[in-house]
Parts: sequence; C-alpha cells; structure tokens
Amino acid sequence: MRHPVRPALAGLLLSAALVLTGCGANDSADGGSASDAKAGVNSAAQEAAGSAGAKDSGSGTGRTTPDLTVNRIIRTASLTVQVKDVPKALDEARTAAEDAGGYVGNETTSRDAEGNERTRVVLRVPTGKYDEVLTGLQGAGKLIDRTAKAQDVTDQVVDVDSRIKSQRASVARVRELMDRASKLSDVVTLEGELSSREADLEALLARQASLKDRTSMATITLSLTRTPVAKAAKDDSPGFVDAVSGGWHVFVTMLRWIALALGAALPFAALAAVAALLWWKLVRRRRTPAQPGSET
Repeated sequence: MRHPVRPALAGLLLSAALVLTGCGANDSADGGSASDAKAGVNSAAQEAAGSAGAKDSGSGTGRTTPDLTVNRIIRTASLTVQVKDVPKALDEARTAAEDAGGYVGNETTSRDAEGNERTRVVLRVPTGKYDEVLTGLQGAGKLIDRTAKAQDVTDQVVDVDSRIKSQRASVARVRELMDRASKLSDVVTLEGELSSREADLEALLARQASLKDRTSMATITLSLTRTPVAKAAKDDSPGFVDAVSGGWHVFVTMLRWIALALGAALPFAALAAVAALLWWKLVRRRRTPAQPGSET
C-alpha cells in the first residue's frame, strides 16, 4: 500500500522542476535575444562606422591630397647663326615668334668694317613653343654658337604667393583698425603703418608679375650674321718673317724703355755729379798745405 503523500510530493516536485526549467529557458531565450539584439546593434554600429569612416577616408583623401604644384621654370637661350640674307632671316624669325604667340623684344642692326651686316634680336615666345621655335631658328643657317639655360623658380613663386596672401590680410586688419580708431594720434599711426604695408604688398605684386612673365614666356636672343665670302685658308703658324718682325719689335721696345729710364735718371745724375765735384774740391783744399811766405 502506497503512501498517499508520496504521489503528491512527487507531483509537486515535478511541477517545480517544470517551472524552473521554463524560467531558465525563458531567461536564456531572453538573454539570447538580448545578446543577439546587442550584437546586431553593435554590428550595425560597426557597419555604420565603417561606412562613415570610408566616407571620411574618401573625403579626407580628397582634402589631404596636396595639389601638385606645376614647376615654374625660366628658360633662356642665345643663338648665333650665319645666314646669306640677314633681313630675310630676320623676317622669318619674327614670323616664327609671332606665329607661336610671342613677340619681338629688342632689335639691333650694325655693319662691320667690311660691310657685313649683323643683327641681334630678342624674341619672347610661350614656354610651350620654346623648343619648336628654338629648333627652327637654329636651322635657318649655319649654327655658330648656342647656349640654353633653365632656372627652376617654383619655390620663389610659392613663397611670393604665400607672402601676398599674408600681406593682404595684414592690410585688411590695419584698415579695420582705422575704421574703429577715434583718436587722431591713432589714425596717424595707423595711416603710416598702412602705407608701409601697402608698399610692401605692391613690391610683392610686382615681383609676382615679373616671375609670371619670365616663367610663361621664354627669352631667345638671336644673332644673325651674313656669310662671308669664301677665302683661301691661311696658315696661322708663325714663319721666319714673323719671328724677325717680332724680334725687331721687342728690340725697339727695349731701346725705348732704356731711353725713358735714362731720361728719367738724368736730372738726378747731374745733381749727383755737381755734388761730387763740390765735395772733391772741398776735400782737396783741406789737404793742400799752405805755401811758406804766404803769411806776412
């Protein structure tokens, strides 16, 4: 015979176990769902942060990438070319410079003792057409001499541009102070300061314009000479006649210098001779004994 309390106790224990199991399952489910939600939120946050970081990185790359500064180079060249017709070659050089978008600077024409014409002209051409124009000019005749130079002034251009911005800001600040100044002494002081800073700004602007002109336009100095008449080649080595002529010239020059030296020393020699004669007479008189009977 079973005891009636045992089945009731067993049922009570089973119910309690089911309740505890259900609570644990609910807690674990709630915890799992909460952790999943938290993980989802973290994942979304990470994705959002990643996309935002990518956007920031992309925009930051656009902002932080420095602009490539174009090199500022001053190009100059000097050419000497022999041509048969100087005026024609000069017209061709002018046309080449103007077709390239440049212009003629200075021009000088002269003739030597033999009547050969010589022209010196300064051409200013855009730097993009510099090599093309230079090649065309040196092919106009027989190239005698060529010199080309390139000077990089990029640092100077950047420095001048930066100083101009700072100087303009400084001028603007002084003007603002002048607008708010109430005392005459302050106004006078600020006017002097403004004048000084504006002068510095004008000097910087002038230097900027000069650098811009010299870097955007290359300078080519072209010298044109007429081709001389062909002559038989001469032997430049010295011969016997040249040696005799040179020796005679040296001999005459030596005699001339000796004569000049004697002429310069003659007054001193005459003075020395007179002094020596007087001294000799004085010494002789002292050494000569007196004659007997000369005394009374």
